Amino acid sequence: MTHLLAAITPHGFGHATQLAPVVNALRRYLPDLSLTLVSTLPETFLRERVEGDFRYIERAADFGLVMHSALVIDLDASAARYAQLHDNWNAQVNAEARFLEEQQVDLVLADVPYLTLSGAEQAGIPAFALCSLNWADIYRHYFSGRQESPRVLDQMETAYASAHTFFCPEPSMPMTFLDNTQSVGPIARQGRDCRRQLRQRLGINDDIALVLVAPGGVDARFPIESWPTNQGIHWLISDSWQVVHPDASLLSQTGLMFTDLLASCDGVLGKCGYGTVTECVINGTPLLYIPRPDWPEEHSLLTWLDMHRAAVRVEPEQLESGKLSEPVER
Repeated sequence: MTHLLAAITPHGFGHATQLAPVVNALRRYLPDLSLTLVSTLPETFLRERVEGDFRYIERAADFGLVMHSALVIDLDASAARYAQLHDNWNAQVNAEARFLEEQQVDLVLADVPYLTLSGAEQAGIPAFALCSLNWADIYRHYFSGRQESPRVLDQMETAYASAHTFFCPEPSMPMTFLDNTQSVGPIARQGRDCRRQLRQRLGINDDIALVLVAPGGVDARFPIESWPTNQGIHWLISDSWQVVHPDASLLSQTGLMFTDLLASCDGVLGKCGYGTVTECVINGTPLLYIPRPDWPEEHSLLTWLDMHRAAVRVEPEQLESGKLSEPVER
């Protein structure tokens, strides 16, 4: 029996939504596959996405970026955490190698913590990477001017280069520093169109647009309480926001899994993250996207979204005021 350990970056939900369909497909080819998932993402979310039994270890080998909100990066805190990690890099790699050896795994798949890849190399365990981005290019974009950046980038790039193959699902960032990449098709989950059932359950007429508010897995909250009413829009929002608005319902009231909900709505309001972008395209649901012009992955995602005619831009002032009938009608 093959034992696979999959390590998932906890920076939002996109890395898990990217990895889950791959693991699910692997299990269809290898029904005896033993699976361990390593992440600090909620176990309940992972069990919604990953089919079959698996062992969950609440542990993170990376953090991605420190965020003020779903759209704003805390650059100073992020740089400090990377500096701290790489000041003690060899010890971190040794500890990760010991951890992997203790799990008695045969294979490692990382989306996309590079420390896990370095640990696997040291432990002599075959390792693969899967992601539309890598943290070396993200670090380079924001922090290349820092004194410690040459050393940090060298260690990051060496870690990613140690993977047997780095699978890059469409659409991915260019990863020009790597020679072990392999392009693959888009990864997304196909939902069920349950819009008639959903409208009946919520008591929403056909002339009202249903819009799923999904800013991603990083904590965020839009000022929905102050948004205007009677715009011809009904918002579907996270229970954790505790919003009271006459034109809004909580996700728990829908009775649907997230991807089925996405496939049953007239639009999704969120940012250009890989999972949101690909699931909107695959399910034929327009994405009302909030621009992040300084996010280095945005260009590749938005180009692909535009190619599939699934992108509707929402300006920051529209988001703040909640006057969104014009982009929704588009």
